[in-house]
Amino acid sequence: MPFIPNTKNDVQQMLDEIGVENIEVLFDEIPQSIRAQSNINLPDGMNECQMDRFFRDKCDKNIQQTSFIGAGAYQHYTPSAVVDIMTRGEFYTSYTPYQAEASQGTLQVVYEYQSMMASLTELQISNASMYDGATALAESVLMATRHQRKLKHKKVLIADVIFPQYIDVIKTIASAQGVEVEVITVDPKNGKTDVNNLANNPDNYAAVIVPQVNFYGQITDYDELTDWAHANNAMVIAVVNPIVLGLLEAPGNWGQKGADIACGDGQPLGLPLSAGGPYFGFITAKEALARQMPGRIIGRTVDQDGKEAFCLTLQAREQHIRRAKATSNICSNQGLLVTAATVYMSLMGPQGLKEVALQSHQNAALLARKADQIDGVKVRFNQNFMYEIIIDLPVSAKEVLALGTEQQVQLGYDMANFDAAQANSLLVCTTEIHHEADLDLYIDVLKKALSKLAVGV
Repeated sequence: MPFIPNTKNDVQQMLDEIGVENIEVLFDEIPQSIRAQSNINLPDGMNECQMDRFFRDKCDKNIQQTSFIGAGAYQHYTPSAVVDIMTRGEFYTSYTPYQAEASQGTLQVVYEYQSMMASLTELQISNASMYDGATALAESVLMATRHQRKLKHKKVLIADVIFPQYIDVIKTIASAQGVEVEVITVDPKNGKTDVNNLANNPDNYAAVIVPQVNFYGQITDYDELTDWAHANNAMVIAVVNPIVLGLLEAPGNWGQKGADIACGDGQPLGLPLSAGGPYFGFITAKEALARQMPGRIIGRTVDQDGKEAFCLTLQAREQHIRRAKATSNICSNQGLLVTAATVYMSLMGPQGLKEVALQSHQNAALLARKADQIDGVKVRFNQNFMYEIIIDLPVSAKEVLALGTEQQVQLGYDMANFDAAQANSLLVCTTEIHHEADLDLYIDVLKKALSKLAVGV
């Protein structure tokens, strides 16, 4: 749906200027016989999101899929102003600023983005940017091990369960530089790491990776894990969802000293899923790590005439500095996507991000209550969750998903892809785009699928 900012007064002024009575006069060449005669009956007082949903529902010839899949890729509502602005020619065709001083607009967008991300995570510096959340995490690991170069080893601990593809990317990228990755096995019955069960191994890890919300949708004990890591002379790398930061504590405030680095995927910030991407990764960090930061840092200054100016303060690619000093070769500025995220954050503001996170959580809580009422179905962790829940079924999740797809509902992520022992479980995600009718549809489709599979529902 296009974003049309014109008010009634704006429209009237334009009509007066061109000398016509109303907009209909501009379309008088279209014969009445081919004009749509149907009455839309648009309700009063609808906001943009509701209106978008209203017209989508009217398009009954289109096959609409209602999705409850998350697992690292989240379907949030993208305000039409985001698309309208990012597709303007000056943004849409811009890319990495190799000679960025010639493009003050591009630099200012990145500067505003970095300022917002630093504020959101409560850390001092932000880069722009990485390919996705996985590569951002891998580069954060390399940042930490470079900073901890006095250690005789390069060992990193993943202190809770994270997206499996993130682990694969870390091992692929970091192993080539001699980094050893150790992964804690979390008991699926408990759902998250208990800091009291961690061994006290001083100087054993260069960094500890701490997700704020883990792969099971559980809010981790990030304050305790941060303090434990720092007590053992390890840096803390926070893996966060930027939308969730609207509601939960910023990583810069974790524990007594705060996380040293925060990273994640920027896709939830106004980017549609688009059949698998593209996404962009973000990294923010304490100022002491500026020289280890891959990507670019934009600064604001004044020129010789005293006018505000933006410039590349730091850039770490091998194209710009000596290869031996380069901190990364995969720090492309995902310019278009960063622009979209910047517009989205500008429109939403802190309160808007909080409301999106809260609505997403409330929908998950409501769906959990409804699912728990189905015989044979159990929500595994019915407390301390955010965004996503684990639903245990009496039958194969793969079979249930197939039957749900026939009803145009994607019921969730098959946990067998993560752990073969959890083949009867679904990871289910809700966001602010879902309303109670969607949740009721989910329950109805799930019941029908279970009944068809003869489990007595």
